[in-house]
Amino acid sequence: MIIHVDMDAFYASVEQLDNPDLKGRCVMVGGTTNRGVVSAASYEARKFGVHSAMPIFQAKKKCPHGVFVPPRMSRYKAVSQRILAILKGYSPLVEMVSIDEAYIDIAGCTAILGTPREIALAIKKKILTKTCLTCSVGVAPVRFLAKIASDLDKPDGITMIHPEQVNDFIDALAIKKVPGVGKKSTEQLNRIGIRFLGDIKHYPGEMLIRRLGKFGHRLIDLSNGIDPTPVSPETEHKSVSSELTLAKNTLDTCYLKQTLLQQSERVSRELRKMGVKAKVVTLKLKHDDFKQVTRRMTIQSPTQSTDTIYKEAIRLLDQYGLTRKVRLVGVGASGFVSAAEPVQMDIFSKTQTENKNWEKVDKTLDHIGKKFGKNIVHRASLSDRTEK
Repeated sequence: MIIHVDMDAFYASVEQLDNPDLKGRCVMVGGTTNRGVVSAASYEARKFGVHSAMPIFQAKKKCPHGVFVPPRMSRYKAVSQRILAILKGYSPLVEMVSIDEAYIDIAGCTAILGTPREIALAIKKKILTKTCLTCSVGVAPVRFLAKIASDLDKPDGITMIHPEQVNDFIDALAIKKVPGVGKKSTEQLNRIGIRFLGDIKHYPGEMLIRRLGKFGHRLIDLSNGIDPTPVSPETEHKSVSSELTLAKNTLDTCYLKQTLLQQSERVSRELRKMGVKAKVVTLKLKHDDFKQVTRRMTIQSPTQSTDTIYKEAIRLLDQYGLTRKVRLVGVGASGFVSAAEPVQMDIFSKTQTENKNWEKVDKTLDHIGKKFGKNIVHRASLSDRTEK
């Protein structure tokens, strides 16, 4: 059996825990201006229709009496680490898939810790005792069902799906509830008569694969209660990114490039902390009509250099050609390789040499920042901006 632990309105709950005046009030984490989006909403705010990823200006209309607070990521990460330590006391196979949710494989643990339900209840009690926060828990024979189950009785609930209940549960599970099935996929499946996961079993596999590609294979497995995805304790980061909702919509490419430079510094710094280099650089833009655009480029030599990441992001921005104002900009890096892994050097490549030299500069700045503070030295082009 696999347990999925999902913390209840995590960011907002931490804010209510740290500030008793916020308890029982509509709390929305995500900032105090109209430009951003809601990162988390307390259950009091959700009653008014507020949810995560909602633009803050919309949340203010739905819940004008609510309290809006900026996120405190360092605090949330510290609490998340305490929760991880608690979960590891019940099984060595714990996978944190985000800051507020985790999978636990309890195979072999029941002889010592009790039934799956007893283990789940013990986890909930321990988290509440140690952090004063509640969580919702799902328990099922396979991973994807455990995740779905944890969402069925929120907040502070527990849902069990026993092996003998799997087929009936799948037959009655709305297709839009299946992880990975988005709005467009739901509409596509509804058009051919698939409204429940169990309906998949009544359609030819070839047709589903032709329409849905690889995800067709996945849905066929899930409809039969098959999910071979293991609980992996050492899940690696697949990407690193930094993005910013701007104070006002803009077509000013100079300002956007300055923002991208600051974001490239953050991304490259995180790559160095992780001990990896990236092969892919991604530019993310969101226009004033909320249309989101991403552009990516695979670079010749993996990097953790601010200068290289920034130049590729700028190249992507210039190639895209702005014609509409932007409200959000971001840069990301992916396609990781170990920084210790030797790279095949082209002795005639000026780019690779420059990349290597700039990486040395970045590492020197990291060292200075650790000793004297990360803002003690900064690029002249960012002198009028202060990193938050």
